[in-house]
Amino acid sequence: MNIKNILKKGILFILVFTLIISAPSTLVFGQEVNVQQQQEIDLQQELEFLGNLLKLIKANYAYEVTEKQLIEGAMKGLFYNLDDYSNYYTEEEFKELNEIVSGDFGGIGIHIIEKNGNIEVVTPIKDTPGFKAGIQPGDIIVSVDDADIKGITSKKATELMRGEPGTKVKLGIVREGEPKVLYLDIVRELITINPIEYEILKDNIGYIKITEFNNHTLENVLKAMGHFNINKVDKIIFDVRNNPGGSLSEVINVLRFLVPRGPIVHVKYSDGEIETHYSYNDEVNFKLAVLVNKGSASASEIFAGAIQDTKVGTIIGTTTFGKGTVQTIVPLVNGGGIKLTIAEYLTANQNPVNKIGIKPDIVVENTTKEDLQLKKAIEVLKAIKN
Repeated sequence: MNIKNILKKGILFILVFTLIISAPSTLVFGQEVNVQQQQEIDLQQELEFLGNLLKLIKANYAYEVTEKQLIEGAMKGLFYNLDDYSNYYTEEEFKELNEIVSGDFGGIGIHIIEKNGNIEVVTPIKDTPGFKAGIQPGDIIVSVDDADIKGITSKKATELMRGEPGTKVKLGIVREGEPKVLYLDIVRELITINPIEYEILKDNIGYIKITEFNNHTLENVLKAMGHFNINKVDKIIFDVRNNPGGSLSEVINVLRFLVPRGPIVHVKYSDGEIETHYSYNDEVNFKLAVLVNKGSASASEIFAGAIQDTKVGTIIGTTTFGKGTVQTIVPLVNGGGIKLTIAEYLTANQNPVNKIGIKPDIVVENTTKEDLQLKKAIEVLKAIKN
């Protein structure tokens, strides 16, 4: 080993050794240090430590890495010791998060899956650009803007097809029975995700499936309930199985049409303050059953808990996930953002949910191909006399 290498390794060792042994000082010359001052001194030294660590990595890491990448990694690391629902998002990740929460995005409106290394269309969403362009279930998308996409993930394919409303995307499609690749130029539009499916079952029982509580849940639940009113349906099954949650305000607004006057949910903040959200409904017009399972989380548990505590319906299925915390989403000046847990929620009767879940009034597991939980809900509502 030559002298140059020895010196280089020696300098690196000194820098690493300095980073490791540096400890916060507890003295400020000429004055006594109070606790707050000491905390500020400690924080400043830790930030200097972090800066030196960044320089060390940048100067000696074997592969190319930018300062921006290192800083983003450090910002993600701030959330490492927090709960699973608090995170830092890069600009691209934050855009995707907002699309999920709002239920709106620029795109062509098709559902796709990965199948045998290909991107296959499950179905186009009615009245979207993809639907109007004639995309069909079973179509294989082989290129996006003339770039071959074979072998990529459905997530990546989705990212390629999404974009600003009004912009064009060119798809290459292989269709069974067609000898050549079909090329479609499609203009993206603002796609709105409707999280509601509804129908009237036998015995005049309404059924509403809520896949998530996004910004369009209330308006579509009200459409379903209006349809039920016209058809004199007063017994409704709400299905929130495998619903991961969503907007706190949206689930509260839906519940205000379903539960009687009084508390819906209590939100308890870190300082002990409790904020209570109320229903002002003096007329409860529906008899309800709610289907839940271990995939029902967050806003779905608020929904089930309020129905259960106010006794306006029966909860059927299996114990829910147990995510009883509330997050806030904060945009940052760099285009990214954070999602931070700021509170826990309690049900109308002030029962905790976090890591506990909502236990159904009637426990039913789906152990066969038949939907036994739905079957039980129908039985329960049929037994209620008008």
